[in-house]
Amino acid sequence: MPAPIPNDLSGGSTQRELQAGAVAASVNYWSDLAMVDWTSGALKPVSMSLETTITPSDGQKVYLQKATMVASPFSADGALSSLSPQIDSASVNPGYLVLSPYSYSQTFNVGPVPAESTYVVLQFTYDFLVQTTPTSNEYAKQTATDSVTVAIAPGS
Repeated sequence: MPAPIPNDLSGGSTQRELQAGAVAASVNYWSDLAMVDWTSGALKPVSMSLETTITPSDGQKVYLQKATMVASPFSADGALSSLSPQIDSASVNPGYLVLSPYSYSQTFNVGPVPAESTYVVLQFTYDFLVQTTPTSNEYAKQTATDSVTVAIAPGS
């Protein structure tokens, strides 16, 4: 069996701590597809789960309004054309409750990339709405971004 491809998911998963204003988001990324199977033509699933805390915590809630992933492949010669963004917009208003202990989970799929790709950078954007007070219908928007780099395995 070939050695695992070294990248952000080579250990199976990676966890990040993101800050967006008063919101701290803990995000875990993983893929159920073995790294050796992350070939250019494969459909490559990336799962993530996220929960937040807020400081100071005065009882207001944090909602995820939208999560976006853009996959940008790279070759030895540099950047290639990015794939179309994948967007999960909340189907409830004002968004999905993501204040701990509540969490948000999603799987995004990285489609086929050019055969000369050696790795792909996954750019994630999380748009949060934060209640201004615990009983308010007014919200402040905070945005957190993150990127995960995953190697593309040589095709068979």
